[in-house]
Amino acid sequence: MQQEIRFATFNVCNLAPAGAKLYDNLEPLSPAQYEAKAEWTARQIDLLDADVIGFQEIFSQAALRDVLSRTRHYRAAALAGHDAMDAAGRMLPTVALVSRLPLAGAGVAWTNFPAGVSVSADDNVCRFARAPLHVQVIFPGGQLTDVVVVHLKSRRPDYRHGDGNDAIAYALANLRSLQRRGAEAVALRVLASELCHSSRPRIVLGDFNDIANAVTTSIVMGAGAPCEPGMEMRERLYDANAIALRQDAARHAGYTNIHDSAYMTIDHILVSEHFHPASPRAIGVLQDVTYLNDHLLLGLPYASDHGQVLARIKLLGNIT
Repeated sequence: MQQEIRFATFNVCNLAPAGAKLYDNLEPLSPAQYEAKAEWTARQIDLLDADVIGFQEIFSQAALRDVLSRTRHYRAAALAGHDAMDAAGRMLPTVALVSRLPLAGAGVAWTNFPAGVSVSADDNVCRFARAPLHVQVIFPGGQLTDVVVVHLKSRRPDYRHGDGNDAIAYALANLRSLQRRGAEAVALRVLASELCHSSRPRIVLGDFNDIANAVTTSIVMGAGAPCEPGMEMRERLYDANAIALRQDAARHAGYTNIHDSAYMTIDHILVSEHFHPASPRAIGVLQDVTYLNDHLLLGLPYASDHGQVLARIKLLGNIT
């Protein structure tokens, strides 16, 4: 039986067919630009060599299938995801999951917030900007594992029509983005907690658009939430990098994004207690977490603007 499972998250940065208009301020890819991007993305996927990969910024499932056809190890992999369009027929970014392990179903997009969760009293928005994707993956030995791919609201200022061009308008636009990301984090925490009732292992991975110890990411993990005595580990999620057995600070260069010359890790893999070495219910342990980010310093025009995160999990042989 397979002894190691590898999970990865990969924000591909606007994967769409050549000629597709995605944003008013972004020119469509030419055929040559698409070819370069597709080839680079395929090579990066093979380099990850993960059993399960969560993707963000997928504007076209067909484009992702084309990329997978260019890989060496994922041509027969299962793909879960969906296309989305706005009212004008323009493609919208979605998340997707690719797996070399079998899936229990096609996956479900969590479009709406759970009841009672909204952005604010003045802004009755009760939907994810980019719906998380919930897929059940079948581990070796038959263990069903809940995997959720996410892409939370970016830090880009959320300007409204008529906003000024001064420091106050900029600050308020940033606050609106934070409110949206915070509401999405709360909604995700509620949905992840509901999965906990099944007692299945859970993995939540993707682009959180914030660092691991930010308030929004901590909300998703459920850190510090009240619980019954003895249940402290049951509902929590853990940053894979923080609990990995191999912690080599001298080698470690864990960042996935460079913004205004600041190096940040905003892409994460979160796991339930089933992969925590201190849990009596563990079915595997995090061996190490690796960041593929050399391309961020090279400024390649066809590469992603995010680094990829790869987590290696050693199975313990007590899968039920």
